[in-house]
Parts: sequence; structure tokens; C-alpha cells
Amino acid sequence: MSSVPTHYSREILKRFTANRFAAAGALIVIALFVISFLAPYLTPYSPDDLDAYHVLLPPTAEHWMGTDELGRDVLTRIIFGARISLKVGFVAVGISAVVGTAAGLLAGYFGSWVDQLLMRLVDIMLCFPTFFLILAVIAMLEPSIWYIMIVIGLTGWMGVARLVRAEVLSLRERDFVLAARGIGASDVRIIFRHILPNALSPVLVTATLGVAGAILTESALSFLGIGVQPPTPSWGNMLTAGKDYLEFAWWLSLFPGLAILVTVIAYNLVGEGLRDALDPRLSRF
Repeated sequence: MSSVPTHYSREILKRFTANRFAAAGALIVIALFVISFLAPYLTPYSPDDLDAYHVLLPPTAEHWMGTDELGRDVLTRIIFGARISLKVGFVAVGISAVVGTAAGLLAGYFGSWVDQLLMRLVDIMLCFPTFFLILAVIAMLEPSIWYIMIVIGLTGWMGVARLVRAEVLSLRERDFVLAARGIGASDVRIIFRHILPNALSPVLVTATLGVAGAILTESALSFLGIGVQPPTPSWGNMLTAGKDYLEFAWWLSLFPGLAILVTVIAYNLVGEGLRDALDPRLSRF
């Protein structure tokens, strides 16, 4: 029994690594995790170290990405800011994936009024511009990284719910589900043992792409001043600080912007690669 999933996993991995762009994105993502985990050991500076004698220094051998208006090392703050961005991305996407998967399972499996109720809720949520909804909620709450993660997660589950519902509508009519129902298996057992494992592929792809979206949203909120608050380093609030010195301290905006760009592209490449690997019919390689 175990050889089938192992063989299937190897095939997915083989198709994924055959996509050079996806493999490159995965290497960048892995590197980001390693850098975030080893952040205190990769730089001799602290993200909050102030140095009045080295203010707004351009990139040098001592400070590879220069220093900011308070003399703090920009590279160090970018490295520690990666922790914040990855944390926000994964926690927010985890919340949206759990909520969306639960809603999609219930709507697709039970149908009838349950489906109508949940799908109308999805339609109502989709009517609101997501970013402005997040802005409104965050503006009413005390700025906090935890509020940001929860609000992003609770406003991003609708797409997952629709994808899971579509998968469940197809899976519930398959022979293995009908056989399980015929031998008296409970709805809970059918949902969690037979349907959920087979409906996780689109969730995995959507979650990977969603991490990039959550990082962008957090950066935008921090840039507007209602996200992660200084002195905690975040790529978004680093961009905010850098915009006032753009004419003569270009490095303050360039390097955080590049960090956001590279991270978002990497996650998008991984998501596209997973989509192609999990469904060979979509493969372009």
C-alpha cells in the first residue's frame, strides 16, 4: 500500500524538478528559510543597533547594503525582516487554507442549503475589495502583526473554498466514495479519510501562491504605516523610511524592494511548478 503513494510522490518531484524555473524558485524559497533561521549568526550587527557616526552610508565592504537614517545596517534589517514576511505569509495562508478547505468540504459534500448558504457567503465576501476591507479592519484595531495575519487569512479563504468545493463535487460521485458509503462509513470518515486527501492538490497550489500575495499585502500595509510597526524590521516599513531619502540614499528603497520582488517571484514560480507537477495535462515542459 505504501509503494503507490511513494511512487506518485517521486513522479511529482520528478516533474517539478524538470521545470527549471520552479526548481530555481524552490531554491530561493529554501534559501530564505535558511537565512531567516540563521539570521542572528549571519551578520555581526543587530537590526536595532544605532550608529550616529555612520548615518546614510552607501554600500561599502563593511555595510554591504549601506546604512539607514539612524545608522542601522540595511542588510541586517532585510535579513531579520524576512522572518516577519515569511511568518505573516505562512500564518495568514494557513488560516485561509483551513477556513476555505472546511467551507469547501461542507458545501461540496452536503450540497443543498449548506452549499447555498456557504457559496452566498463567498459571493458576499468577494463583493468587497479585499485590500480596502483589510485596511478598514486594521485601522479599527491596534496595529499588531497578529491582527495583520488573522485579517489577511480571514479575507483570503474564498478562492480556496471554491476550488475545494469543485473538487469535492467531483470526488463524491467516484466509485471509492460510493463504496465507502455502501459499507456504512460515516460522513465524517468519508470526508476526512477518502475525500480530503484527494482534494488537497489545488489547496497546496493556491496556498503557495497565496504566500506571495500575503507578503505583498503585509508590505503594502507596513508601507502605509498600519502594518508592522518600527523599530521591528519589515520590508514594507523599510520602504516607507527610504522614500524620504530616495534622491540621495537610493539603497534604502532599492534593496527592500528587490527582496519583496525576488520573494514574490520565487513563490509564484513554485506555485506554477506545483500546479504543472500535480496535473501533467497542464505541463508546458
